[in-house]
Amino acid sequence: MRHILCNYARDRRTKKRGGNVQHVTLDPGQDVASGLELSDEQTDELTALDEALKRFERIAERQARIVECRFFGGMSVEDTATALGISTRTVKRDWNFARAWLRRETQATLNADG
Repeated sequence: MRHILCNYARDRRTKKRGGNVQHVTLDPGQDVASGLELSDEQTDELTALDEALKRFERIAERQARIVECRFFGGMSVEDTATALGISTRTVKRDWNFARAWLRRETQATLNADG
């Protein structure tokens, strides 16, 4: 889901900047994004989040997986713990850390872009 949403946001930003080229995909998951309507602000925020999450993966892989499960997958704390084979307490702690880190990084990116 993360890749679908982020690809949609990138495509929308490209169109916003004059790139109205028709893209063809072989990925059936892309159909999910076709019904989305994101504002320019939401598109920018999603793109900033994806960029920050890529940086985060390099320093905290487990916490990044938790973000993918919780934010993009819509999983509960318990479901995330089961999927990743960790305790619910670890999920809660890592989730709080990851949200704070990503919030700081995305705000810095959005403020730098203007």
